[in-house]
Amino acid sequence: MRSIERYLLAWIMGALTLGAVLMALVVYLVTLEEMDEVFNANLKNVAQAVLSYHHSGHAPQGGGTPSSPLRADAPDGSEIVTLTWAPDGTRIYVSDARVSVPYSPTEGLSHPRIGDEDWIVYTSVQPNGVAQAAQRVSGRQEMAGEVVAKILPPLLGLVVVIGALLVFALRRGLAPLDDAAGDVAARSAKSLEPIATAEIPREIMPLVASINDLMGRLSDAFSTQRRFLADAAHELRTPVTALRLQLQLLQRAGDRAARDAAIDELESGVARAQHLIEQLLQVSRAEPDGEALRVEALDLGVLVRSAVATLSVKADAHGVDLGATGFEPVAVMGDSQQLTVLLNNLIENALRYTPAGGVVDVEAGRCDGRPMLRVVDDGPGIEPAERDRVFDRFYRGEDAHCHARDSGGSGLGLAIVQAIAHRHGAQASLHTPASGRGLEVRIVFAAA
Repeated sequence: MRSIERYLLAWIMGALTLGAVLMALVVYLVTLEEMDEVFNANLKNVAQAVLSYHHSGHAPQGGGTPSSPLRADAPDGSEIVTLTWAPDGTRIYVSDARVSVPYSPTEGLSHPRIGDEDWIVYTSVQPNGVAQAAQRVSGRQEMAGEVVAKILPPLLGLVVVIGALLVFALRRGLAPLDDAAGDVAARSAKSLEPIATAEIPREIMPLVASINDLMGRLSDAFSTQRRFLADAAHELRTPVTALRLQLQLLQRAGDRAARDAAIDELESGVARAQHLIEQLLQVSRAEPDGEALRVEALDLGVLVRSAVATLSVKADAHGVDLGATGFEPVAVMGDSQQLTVLLNNLIENALRYTPAGGVVDVEAGRCDGRPMLRVVDDGPGIEPAERDRVFDRFYRGEDAHCHARDSGGSGLGLAIVQAIAHRHGAQASLHTPASGRGLEVRIVFAAA
């Protein structure tokens, strides 16, 4: 499992270590550059001093190269080797005969390679002779390296100290997150209260706010589920009780006519119970976390004509004129099965409340350029004060049972309609038809 603390520490410690190494390299280069300036000035001064000393009468007498014993000591990297030359290039004096510095009649610095070593030589030229002062490059490098060797350990120690402080700071900074995690872990499965944000750092506040929002939505979903189960149990109790009573009547029927009447009532009760169970299943499928939508290109006009054809027999039995209007193609992207369920619920609701001789029109069209389904009836309608509540599950208006053709309604039809509409990005709304009587239900989809 990836650790944020270890990840940050690895990067920060790596950056600090790299910074320490780069700082040591910069110190080395700067020190070497400063040493070059100082030692080059020293070489110039030494060469000029040796040349002045030589021509002041203090040079070895007799001409030629002075005899000097061959040195057997180890060469010192910081040692300056001096030489003097006659104007014709004859070497007069050398401080270390092991070093063969080439003669140069040119004033200034040069960088010859003598043997297997690099040297820096300053040549001082006067009419009566030449003097040279030479020093090994490696000697300067060793001195600069010694400076870095003294600086690097404190730098690495500083990295360790900063790392320890970072560990302490990260653990202190992440402690509120650990507390929040412990708070959530200690809760029961039913505890969905939001996490306290008083001590939460600003950097992790979006995460905690998202978790709190999720817990709030889960709490609402569980509450809705509990209410749905309670309402469903309450609604199922009535048809089950009625079935039991009808079964008892059937058992007590003394003649054929009574038995036939009891059987008819029992069949009617079974049909009502079956309808309620089917609507409960439709509600479950229409939930946002229900079955996945099988989205495809659809023509709302085709769906309307199919639903009207399916329910026309039922409409004829009730003496209601059910028809489809609007025959132009109205294309949407949606699930044909669920949109058929939506249409069936709207049409069955309209048929239930429209009296014999009434009219129910179903239309596929457009509203402000957006695809629309419209179901209009000339029944009793719904009072404006109740139009927002009728989309709630199991809600039935006070006068619904008075105007309904039968008692088979469960208060789930419009709830199913709204859930399916929301899943398709559509808006369900209730209106009063232009005639001033009845009810108009509109399902307006989002623009393509």
